[in-house]
Amino acid sequence: MKKHAVLIALGLLLALLFVGNAAHFYRLSFVDRLSAVLYDYQLRLTMPRMLDERIVILDINEKSLQEEGRWPWSRDRLAVLMDQLFNHYGIVQVGFDVVFAEPDNSSGLQVLEGLAAAQLKTDSAYQAVFNQLKPQLEYDNLFAEKIKNRQVVLGYYFTSQQDKYLSGALPAPVLTQGALRSKPTGMSLWNGYGANLPQLQAAAMRAGHFNPRIDTDGVVRRVPMLVEYEGAYYASLSLAMVQSLLGDAPVKLGFAEGKNQDYAGLEWLELGDGAQSLKIPVDQEVAALIPYRGKQGSFRYVSIADVLHGRVDVAQLKNKIVLVGTTAPGLMDMRSTPVSEVYAGVEIHANMIAGMLDQNLKQQPAYMLGAEVLWLILLGLSLSVLLPWLSPVRAILVAIAAFALSLGLGMVAWQYGDLVMPIANSLVMIAVIFALNMSFGYLVESRTKRQITNLFGQYVPSELVDEMSKNPASVSMLGESREMSILFSDVRGFTSISEGLEPQELSLLMNEFLSPLSRVVYKHRGTIDKYMGDCIMAFWGAPLSDAQHARNAITAGLEMQAKLDELRPQFIARGWPEIKVGVGVNTGQVSVGNMGSDVRVAYTVMGDEVNLASRLEGITKQYGVGFIVGENTRHAASEFVYRELDHVRVKGKDKPIAIYEPLGLVGEVSEEILAELKIFQEMRRCYRKQDWDQTELQLMNLQRLSAQTELYKIYAQRVAHFRKQPPDIAWDGVYVFESK
Repeated sequence: MKKHAVLIALGLLLALLFVGNAAHFYRLSFVDRLSAVLYDYQLRLTMPRMLDERIVILDINEKSLQEEGRWPWSRDRLAVLMDQLFNHYGIVQVGFDVVFAEPDNSSGLQVLEGLAAAQLKTDSAYQAVFNQLKPQLEYDNLFAEKIKNRQVVLGYYFTSQQDKYLSGALPAPVLTQGALRSKPTGMSLWNGYGANLPQLQAAAMRAGHFNPRIDTDGVVRRVPMLVEYEGAYYASLSLAMVQSLLGDAPVKLGFAEGKNQDYAGLEWLELGDGAQSLKIPVDQEVAALIPYRGKQGSFRYVSIADVLHGRVDVAQLKNKIVLVGTTAPGLMDMRSTPVSEVYAGVEIHANMIAGMLDQNLKQQPAYMLGAEVLWLILLGLSLSVLLPWLSPVRAILVAIAAFALSLGLGMVAWQYGDLVMPIANSLVMIAVIFALNMSFGYLVESRTKRQITNLFGQYVPSELVDEMSKNPASVSMLGESREMSILFSDVRGFTSISEGLEPQELSLLMNEFLSPLSRVVYKHRGTIDKYMGDCIMAFWGAPLSDAQHARNAITAGLEMQAKLDELRPQFIARGWPEIKVGVGVNTGQVSVGNMGSDVRVAYTVMGDEVNLASRLEGITKQYGVGFIVGENTRHAASEFVYRELDHVRVKGKDKPIAIYEPLGLVGEVSEEILAELKIFQEMRRCYRKQDWDQTELQLMNLQRLSAQTELYKIYAQRVAHFRKQPPDIAWDGVYVFESK
């Protein structure tokens, strides 16, 4: 009870920490970063990813710059563009995501004016021609005339610099000084601007700023709908374009509590009246979330050069809203967004216009803060009280359910209410409270690991102990029946070896060859049952289940033989006798568990298959080979190349079995050995048919290849015996062993 009370108290303190962050008493930056990541994921998950045909982007791309020259172009070309767009293509509106801040002097008018005022002042012919050409060379006025009385919205930008920067002419503000008696707390405030030439601004229908709201991670997720300059409020480019489309509809303010402008909680802007009005939800910074439709290319891009030269199909632009902007890298209008790290700024405005027209802008009203705080209190209280009483598995399930519920609420609010419900605080809180409870469980797990180490550390390597400690329920000391593989290894002629050495020397010898062989067993996930003098008994498949127990046992047996080959020269150099080991492996159903008496118990295996493994090791010397496996093992590990040595009936078994010598993995055995194996198999076939002539012939071939192989000598002796004392006609080729 005491430990539970401590955990509950700590959990409640952690919950209060995240409640305070949600209520904005302080900021946890890592939670804010997670909140941005989750917002981006929700956005990408639910984007329509469909081309919006209503808005077309006139792209100042590389192709256009190659054809028309570097930007900015002369205004007479832009005057031609206006006629093309409105007269030829019949567009509805054009907005410029560029600013025309400097006069266009590319026509040479200044030079001509200088001549008219000086050298050619008295030249009446020159003066007449100059006065006739002058209107055509005033490119800015020409461009202004072409945008006049047309749905043209210009773009400009605000700055905030120590040295106040003012350029061009600002449009009329959408809200004059004093319209907001209580200014929203986070509203953008600027002290300078870069705007368009006065004659262009005067001719345009409207103008809007193209300043994005860049979050702390450098990503553009919002656009400030209104910004403040010298007490007045100016609209964004997208808002100005929609406002103009609606017949220059005035901007109205929507507050959280009716129309009380003394309350700072501005929640939406409204354009127009009645059923046709559009609502634009805004946050505390009077910024709107950008409803990205997809990655760049969610709106049709058309090269501005193709429009200038009439190469675009009229249907692609007819009755369309057009935005003029750039994707050319050198013009520096690329942004980092939730949908792409490099995204054309002009398409941000297109997304905003589409979102306003479709009325699908996401919103995060002030009451969402209260909803998040309430959810955190309920969730934190529930988890803090509940988790300390649950088992680890149930605690994980409850934590997953809480995660899913928080994510589900966020997605439902997003998808069906166009609401952005902050869930980062709740997700982190769930993880931290869960981690608190699991860290206490770690202490219990450590104790369990120590217990398992005490029980199994003498049998299995530390790596397997680590695995068992991760799932103690899967490990049992109780007796059970399992399919396993058992290995016996024994030193040949150990009695004579032991008689020729002093006790201390013998002990050192035993350690020198048993240690590396034991490490081989551990390396291949084996469990050492016991040492019986010079014999090692090991098994695979317990205490941890092992689907590859037969393969691992055979691999260990082969490596034990290889390890002895490495040690043999060292032993001879030290004056020790040559060590040869026989290995037997058998696979089958056995009993495994703690077995013994009240005085002493041991974790071991028992059963007929264990006895057969011992018998197989014992008959290795009868065949002159180092390794024999039973037929069950051969079938359980078919990836090895085997030599079928014989069919035998061992002591204690009535049923004959096939015995095999593993030669190596398929694909790793040399061609010479495979050729020799093929001859041996043919010899065995003749042997079972009692065709002694052919058997001897094949044996002669084998002995020519390997004269020292004991196995061939054994079969030669058998053939000689059977020639003198032929077996019964019904002989099945089985060799019977009367002893081990």
